[in-house]
Amino acid sequence: MSLDRGWSPRLTDATVLGRWPNLVGSEIADHCTPLSLRDGELVLQAESTAWATQLRTLQRQLLVRLAAAVGKDVVRRIRVVAPSGPSWRHGPRHVRGRGPRDTYG
Repeated sequence: MSLDRGWSPRLTDATVLGRWPNLVGSEIADHCTPLSLRDGELVLQAESTAWATQLRTLQRQLLVRLAAAVGKDVVRRIRVVAPSGPSWRHGPRHVRGRGPRDTYG
């Protein structure tokens, strides 16, 4: 009796995220981090806006490389997000606004 627990897609997704440096090479892996892989969309966070632009340029080549390594339909599109800015939110309470700024002038 075979039990299908739906693990195969999740294992493949984990393989992409876990083997990221081996799949894309150390030069690219050093400058971006895979955040998630859901429904064929891989979300990458670049370390800088310059690398975000570079990754968008390399997107087609990355898709071909990933398809050859893990399968054709595992990663169908890549979304690159820029690095996040510093968070001024600390603690459980938050007041809406622009954050710390010069209020003495």
